[in-house]
Amino acid sequence: MNKTILITGATSGLGKAIAEKFAAAGYNCIITGRRKERLQALAAALSSSNNRIKILPLAYDVSKKEEVFNAINNLSEEWRNIDVLVNNAGLAAGRDPFDEALLHDWETMIDTNVKGLLYLSKAIIPFMKARKKGHIINIGSTAGKEVYKDGNVYCATKFAVNAISQAQRIDLLPHRIKVTCINPGAVDTEFSMVRFKGDEQKAKAVYEGYEPLHAEDIASTVFYCATLPAHVCINDLVMTCLSQANSFYTYKE
Repeated sequence: MNKTILITGATSGLGKAIAEKFAAAGYNCIITGRRKERLQALAAALSSSNNRIKILPLAYDVSKKEEVFNAINNLSEEWRNIDVLVNNAGLAAGRDPFDEALLHDWETMIDTNVKGLLYLSKAIIPFMKARKKGHIINIGSTAGKEVYKDGNVYCATKFAVNAISQAQRIDLLPHRIKVTCINPGAVDTEFSMVRFKGDEQKAKAVYEGYEPLHAEDIASTVFYCATLPAHVCINDLVMTCLSQANSFYTYKE
């Protein structure tokens, strides 16, 4: 029987790459995101690439509590046997000094990066507890390890992801649920375009002079963590490209 994975933020970037990786390995995939057309296109592509798997696209906003619980609570029994939950949905909005940052940007990041992760985890954990197994993989960031200039609340949300992951790991031990926090550095996705609100020049400059991580790199790492023996759990993993030491230091040619 195929295992099942649920991936949030699957319409692009890391989430899309993770879905492609697991689908290719024979996992049934629940793919979620706000952009319905993109979800449906991805679902069609995944299904056509492997006719032995099932794909369930669910369009909703992780920051909306009612939408999350409505979508999860209405899953059929077949789809409730979730082996892996990847809390990937997240974003950075703006990169401004604390005193100049917009409250709306802060609220958007907190609602998505923190509340969205909490809502999905809270909705899915009862299914895993009932089966006495499961794996939660939270996508953090090197920004959750060190605070950098003008990172303020984005960094705070990723520190929260780190803390929540540690709390989940402790509290879910009796239920044999694994918890892994993967913390990537710079990854060449839509992330910077979103952060700089469509400013292509600023977004492009982030990745100039070196080769950043690619979405497929993160997907391979998630897959590795998810497919280790049942008694093995990677608790916390930091990964960067060769040119990046941490949140502060990147060597550019």
